[in-house]
Amino acid sequence: MFRRRGRGADEEPEVGPDESVDDAYEDGDDSDEGGRAAADRDAGPWDAADLDEPQEGRVDLGGLLVPAIQGMEIRLEVSEQQQVMAITLVLGQSAIQLQAFAAPRTEGIWTDVCDEIAVEITKQGGIVDRGVGPFGPELRARVPVRLPDGGQGMQVLRFLGADGPRWFLRGLVSGQAAVQHEAAGAVEHVFRETVVVRGTEAMAPRDPIPLKFPPQARPAEPPKPDEPSSPYQGDLNPFERGPEITEVR
Repeated sequence: MFRRRGRGADEEPEVGPDESVDDAYEDGDDSDEGGRAAADRDAGPWDAADLDEPQEGRVDLGGLLVPAIQGMEIRLEVSEQQQVMAITLVLGQSAIQLQAFAAPRTEGIWTDVCDEIAVEITKQGGIVDRGVGPFGPELRARVPVRLPDGGQGMQVLRFLGADGPRWFLRGLVSGQAAVQHEAAGAVEHVFRETVVVRGTEAMAPRDPIPLKFPPQARPAEPPKPDEPSSPYQGDLNPFERGPEITEVR
């Protein structure tokens, strides 16, 4: 295993059924030939063992160390038991939700997860496009949402995945970065520079890797009732969305 030194969406767009998304999206399959093997992470995301100083320039969230970026907002989704279930990092008009899970020692699970996400979204009336991005196979989905005026629209979401040693990292991109190529670089940088701290304890495949509150976290304002809602805001393993904690870097 090589070693490297660590380095230092407010509003999500909805589109109507006939609106197209970024034509630059590269179509492809989700086979091993189309993506990267679990051990091929030369440009991240990282395992804690990959770096000499994994916490350098990053915010410690327990199972995830995320890059500290000026102006970035950190939102934590917590359960009723005050357990952190997922984190969302907001950069301007774009956001990426990160969740890390345990995986088998001998094989990655992103290919299977892609299939499961695609099936679930299609069952609920969404449209899924498969492609190959900078991290290998990925999905871009258009999912039904309720608009503030009570009408129906479509929201574009982009699903990223990376297999690591005994872990899997999923990124759910929303906002401008999901529809505009020029806006995607910032959230791709966040995904690439994230470090997964798997730990040595035994975990069943797909168990969430525990997260924790960052320093100086403060309660977020509750979402407004007229904000567009979508059933696809979380759910590799579905759970009820709890209250949020927000920290601004």
